[in-house]
Amino acid sequence: MNQAQVLEEFRQAGALLEGHFILSSGRRSPFFLQKAFVFMDPVRTERLCRALADKVRQSGFGPFDVIISPAVGGLIPGYETARQLGLSAMYVEREAGEFVLRRGFVLKPGARVLVVEDIVTTGLSSRECIAAIQQMGGLVVAEACLINRSGGAADVGVPLLALAEVDFPTYAEGDLPVDLAKIPAIKPGSRGLQA
Repeated sequence: MNQAQVLEEFRQAGALLEGHFILSSGRRSPFFLQKAFVFMDPVRTERLCRALADKVRQSGFGPFDVIISPAVGGLIPGYETARQLGLSAMYVEREAGEFVLRRGFVLKPGARVLVVEDIVTTGLSSRECIAAIQQMGGLVVAEACLINRSGGAADVGVPLLALAEVDFPTYAEGDLPVDLAKIPAIKPGSRGLQA
């Protein structure tokens, strides 16, 4: 699946939104990828995650022992990519602001981990997830995501495999273009939601 096909999957799902959005990072953008609309469709999700699993297989970074994703956004693509690769899937959740494994999940020391995310913008959630896994004794070999919206600029600290790389502009709140500043901002992401 090439980049144009990935973006078309998002368009067809109504998940490529235009307006004024506050991203999880706090930055602003005229574009938002509402992956929840993609994940509503199991067939579309399977198609995308099968392509992501194929990209992982072709990367040569394996073998992997387990896939770990950050909750909430990485849960569905992490599970489906793990299913495509024949691996177990776990996820980290925030507890007191830090990513931890809960729900009885146990990571074996030295386990080779593939982190699977949905969308990477700045890489902050990825870096936090990777640091948590490393603190638990896991070896994060690589990360895979559906879309890297940083245009390749995000550094997650390990090799990053993306089905598509886009360079949607982002702005600091105080440095908005005039046209964007005229549109009321909305925050559709999940960071900062109450538990």
